[in-house]
Amino acid sequence: MIGVVAKLQVKPGMEAEFETHAKALVAQVNANEPGCVLYELFKSKVSGEYVFLEKYKDKPALIAHGQTDYFLAAQPKLGPCLSGAPDIQSYVSVS
Repeated sequence: MIGVVAKLQVKPGMEAEFETHAKALVAQVNANEPGCVLYELFKSKVSGEYVFLEKYKDKPALIAHGQTDYFLAAQPKLGPCLSGAPDIQSYVSVS
């Protein structure tokens, strides 16, 4: 299993727009990617801070995720909402 934590900082006032596009992406990933075990968005109590928690069966599933039409189409919608580059960390399961 591969785990991914993607931390994002959203510009003030852009939270609603970001959440709209991010929720649509979450729905598409969960409906269409059998190799993705978990894809969920969390909002911090800290203003504008969000985290995608992701879990994939294997590396090919992770690579396929990044190449889907809906993931690529979401980037120009989500990008302008962010105040900087996402902090993306990958992990491998120890169990």
